[in-house]
Order: sequence, then structure tokens, then C-alpha cells
Amino acid sequence: MEIIWLGHACFRLRSDDLVVVTDPYPGSIGLRPETRPATVVTVSNSHPNHSNRLEVGGSPRIFDSPGEYEFSGIAARGVMTSLKEDQPQGERNVAYSIVMDNVNVCHLGDISTPLTTRQAEELQPVDVLLAPAGGGCTLDLERILQLMQDLDPKIVIPMHYQIPGVTEPLGNLDTFLQLMGVSDVQPRRSLTVTTGNLPANMQVTILESRARTG
Repeated sequence: MEIIWLGHACFRLRSDDLVVVTDPYPGSIGLRPETRPATVVTVSNSHPNHSNRLEVGGSPRIFDSPGEYEFSGIAARGVMTSLKEDQPQGERNVAYSIVMDNVNVCHLGDISTPLTTRQAEELQPVDVLLAPAGGGCTLDLERILQLMQDLDPKIVIPMHYQIPGVTEPLGNLDTFLQLMGVSDVQPRRSLTVTTGNLPANMQVTILESRARTG
């Protein structure tokens, strides 16, 4: 499976002719939307910055609710995460476990509260974790790190943080890397993951944003 980050919470997961696009965003965030064809689009919440499904090409199947999914060899499980006390139901968030090539990718979406034990168990096992690292409407970094320990992924790829062009008020990646004790990480254009090349211990991989600005 090839993993490409398109900025914000949007990734393109590809295996041969199968493509999953996660949380497609609109041009209003400062990046050009993803319009190439996809097989499946996952939508974690109804906020426009995470649900611009209509511009993704190819008439993809949409996964946008909790439950079990299977389409064209792509399996997924959506798990609704808990809301904060003052959050309306309309801001509910769904985390996804997506399986392609026997590799399990967990996309946390706009998670705003820690996972319960049951929620974590429903998302496991996790090979690759796509985790918000810029704060804002998502969990603070200390609790993101605790969540990473709970899910025990082999690879963590941060997302949803400030990059050039994005107009949303998000934190940058530096604090996350400091808390992780990671330095001198060279961003990669993409990451190819197989069951045979997963690391023995958790590692952080930084992906370049492949989004176009303007």
C-alpha cells in the first residue's frame, strides 16, 4: 500500500487500482481539493473541511458512518468517538480502521476526547496510525501521545497541522516532534507499507504534503 498525504486530514491510500481518499477538503482551506478518481472515500465528520466528497472523481463509494464496510476488496470499520460535554451531536466524529493489502490503517479524524477501552479495541490492531498533531478542535498533544500508546501502532504519521497555504488556525509540527523525542526527521514524499516491512517498534514518519496551493 502506498500512502500519500494531501494536507490537512486527507490521505490517498493506493493498492494497484484501488484508491481510498480520507477526509477530502474544499479549496477554502487554502489547498486545491482532491479531484482524481477514488474507489472509496471516508468521511470522519460533517465539517466541510473533512467532507468535500463531491469533488472526488470516479463515483466512489462513501463511508461516512459507524459500522462495518467492504467494497471492491477494501474493508473498513467506522467507530464513533465520544463528544465533549459541550459538543453538539452534529459534530460527531468517526474514526476508521481501513484494511488494504492486509495492512490496517487507522484514521482518527477530528477526535476530541480520549478513546474508551472498547473504542480502542474496535480499531485494533493498528499498523499505521494517522493522528492529528496540530491541536485546534482535536485532542491536545499529551492525550494524543497517550492514545498512541493505547493503540500501539507500528507507524505514526502526523496530520492536521499547519503547513504553508492552509488558512486554518492549527499548531505546527515542532511541538509534536519534541514530545516524541524525534529530531532530524526527513519528510518523505510517500510511504509504501507492506506486512513485511513494518518496524518492530513504533516509529514516526513525516510525509510531505502533496497538495497544490492556490
